[in-house]
Amino acid sequence: MKVEVHTDAEAVARAAATVIAAEARSAETSRGRFVMAVSGGRTPWLMLRALALEDVPWKAVHIVQVDERVAPAGHPDRNLTHIEETLLRHSPLRAEQVMAMPVDDADLTAGAARYAQALAQLAGAPPVIDLVHLGLGADGHTASLVPSDPVLRVGDADVAVTQAHQGWRRMTLTYPILDRARSILWVITGSDKTEALQRLREGDTAIPAGRVRADHALALVDRMAAGERGPRY
Repeated sequence: MKVEVHTDAEAVARAAATVIAAEARSAETSRGRFVMAVSGGRTPWLMLRALALEDVPWKAVHIVQVDERVAPAGHPDRNLTHIEETLLRHSPLRAEQVMAMPVDDADLTAGAARYAQALAQLAGAPPVIDLVHLGLGADGHTASLVPSDPVLRVGDADVAVTQAHQGWRRMTLTYPILDRARSILWVITGSDKTEALQRLREGDTAIPAGRVRADHALALVDRMAAGERGPRY
């Protein structure tokens, strides 16, 4: 895993937007489309807002979700709400280019299976996502792969449903599809992430994030998360 340390969360967000835009241009040239999976979080919303200002081949872009809370449409805790507010309102991206997780379905397990099928139609069978954006929790979780949740053991499905965590059940991508991605972009900010980031860098599989394939990953982190380690960009 390559790690770049930036001054603060805003600098991380801008750097991430630049990386994503470059990946999108490369994918559009090579394969005619760019499929990106987006996670939630405060810094990612800054990242998506910055991405709207980048040179991106928007007609070739498809946004899918890494995870989503089982919450009502438009709820402020829904990641989709923030994707709409930060990216759809400020870029040429059209609503039909964003594939929302079907967390409104009465049968969440069936909804997860349908989302996996839709991913296969979009990105091949099995689906290969061009870039997966991930965050890191202080407890070492990523996506909605939370410590002790049975979803960590899912190896035969690309999308699964979790138990309740911090008040919400969630739908999430699983390790198999994360590890097939062409690239992983970690966006990590805040002093509460320092220990988890160190464990991630060490490949500590005792935390969920440490089980994600690392040989094609770039981590953009701020000085607080890095504990002042590394060069500054």
